Amino acid sequence: MEASDTLEIDVKGARALLEADAVLVDVRRQDEWDFSRIAGAHHVPQEELLARIGDVAPPESKLVVYCAHGNRSLFAAAALKQAGYEAVSLAGGLAAWMQAGQPVEAPEDLDEAQRKRYSRHVLIPEVGLAGQRRLLEASVLVVGAGGLGSPALLYLAAAGIGRLGFVDDDEVDASNLQRQVLHSTDAVGEPKVKSAEQRIRGLNPDVEPVGYQERLTAESVDRILGDGWEVVVDGADNFPTRYLLNDAAVWHGVPVVHGSIFRFEGQLTVFAPGGPCYRCLFPTPPPPELAPSCAEGGVLGVLPGVIGSLQGAETLKLVLEIGDPLIGRLLLFDALAGSFTEVAVPRDPACPICGDEPTITEYVDYVEFCGGAR
Repeated sequence: MEASDTLEIDVKGARALLEADAVLVDVRRQDEWDFSRIAGAHHVPQEELLARIGDVAPPESKLVVYCAHGNRSLFAAAALKQAGYEAVSLAGGLAAWMQAGQPVEAPEDLDEAQRKRYSRHVLIPEVGLAGQRRLLEASVLVVGAGGLGSPALLYLAAAGIGRLGFVDDDEVDASNLQRQVLHSTDAVGEPKVKSAEQRIRGLNPDVEPVGYQERLTAESVDRILGDGWEVVVDGADNFPTRYLLNDAAVWHGVPVVHGSIFRFEGQLTVFAPGGPCYRCLFPTPPPPELAPSCAEGGVLGVLPGVIGSLQGAETLKLVLEIGDPLIGRLLLFDALAGSFTEVAVPRDPACPICGDEPTITEYVDYVEFCGGAR
């Protein structure tokens, strides 16, 4: 039987059948069912329908079948009729039911505004309702609220990271605005931490912004990392902070999503407990004259948007424990060529921090270690 031969029924007709003891069947995916459903419905995904419908209702039962918009349920009802059931499809599906003002069941731990805000996350099987709850419970720290920190913070806040920290001792300057999209012209002269907090609160009220208006130093890093961060995003723009953060993260057992940018090139990797770490990749820093900052050498404005957004993606993967994070792999991006290249980053057994026999067990003078570069 073709789907076009199957009888559809509107919301009013469906209610009448249900009041006359028809069986209501939801044929959507598990993630859709978890998000919201009509009260009293039996969940039998479409691909399992004919194999499992006998567990829900005997062949003489009258069935009202629905999906999101009435397309899948139309074919499901046709298959059920062919199998001997008296089945009809709810025209317009759950959307029509809700538009008619009929009630639906929804998880108690997501309110109506959250269900709407995160609906595109919940539709992803790898995220789903449980994943979104996990994001809302997560704590992520971003070091630097500048070029890399801007897109990372914006996307992590939009994703619903429940507790989002950021460390920066700088103020917003007009020269930042070409690439640091977290900040606005009105924020020029304000501390970046204050500007970031205002932007994050305005973007997502579910997120608790935690600002540290200070420089990450050997004196402050243990206190800051001790505030319970699950993942740290490295958006630092200087080598002393990168080495300091690496050493502290290894000793605290916290993964770091590292990114760096210069002119048209960017790189990205993840340093997780067990190695490799930043020192495995760069055992010693380059001489200051070979490592100019963005202020000295410039950077294409969109480049931190690319790398910072990828840092956000890697962070979400770590929090949700999905996919294949860039652990032991360095991703290189060339904006001029429009190309990505990946190289392996092995753990160094002789690494002084994460190696088999560490030789550095306390913080050092990182400015001196980096040849005076700040």
